[in-house]
Amino acid sequence: MISAADLPDTIPVFPLPGALLLPRAKLPLHIFEPRYLAMLDDCMKTPHRLIGMVQPYETPGGTQSHLHQIGCAGRLTAFSETEDGRYLITLTGVCRFRVRDEIEGFTPYRRCEIGWDDFSRDLGPAEHDPGFDRSDFLGLLSRYFQEENLKTDWEAMREADDELLINSLSMLCPFEPEDRQALLEAPSLSTRRETLVTLIEFALRGGAGDEVMQ
Repeated sequence: MISAADLPDTIPVFPLPGALLLPRAKLPLHIFEPRYLAMLDDCMKTPHRLIGMVQPYETPGGTQSHLHQIGCAGRLTAFSETEDGRYLITLTGVCRFRVRDEIEGFTPYRRCEIGWDDFSRDLGPAEHDPGFDRSDFLGLLSRYFQEENLKTDWEAMREADDELLINSLSMLCPFEPEDRQALLEAPSLSTRRETLVTLIEFALRGGAGDEVMQ
């Protein structure tokens, strides 16, 4: 496990719209663009093997995508290369971070100077949600999955730890990028669960895609 003292001040970032990584969760990725192949090559040469996942956004009339202030760093924990040079990787979430500044030049991929101070709890043990009513939540989730034509292992849902269940659903449900950012920025597992419930209820009311969480 990485300690706070091992976390670097600068990491490469992967601005992938709609991709959400949370602490202790796993995110599989398929890498094929040359700049991100270079990023992986450089990442594997570092002792920490960290890549920051950050949601990009564009301002009206903008010519370059900007980065949200908060992202999550993942450690490269699985890696395979295809015969045609593509990479299949898995990032395991380590800790969220706040972007302080973007570093210009030097690499074909984006790099940022970041701070970890606001997210020390991410480096601790798995979180629990003492106010979690699983029965009510799964009832709501069942209606949502039926509406979205999604399938799942309900027995696994009933048995999963609080954090695994809430974070996995946050990452896998088909929410808009800004909604995913709201889930990422939730300060605790309880507030992430509350945000998740709000998004599901909003979608069930037929509002998905008409507005985003603020």
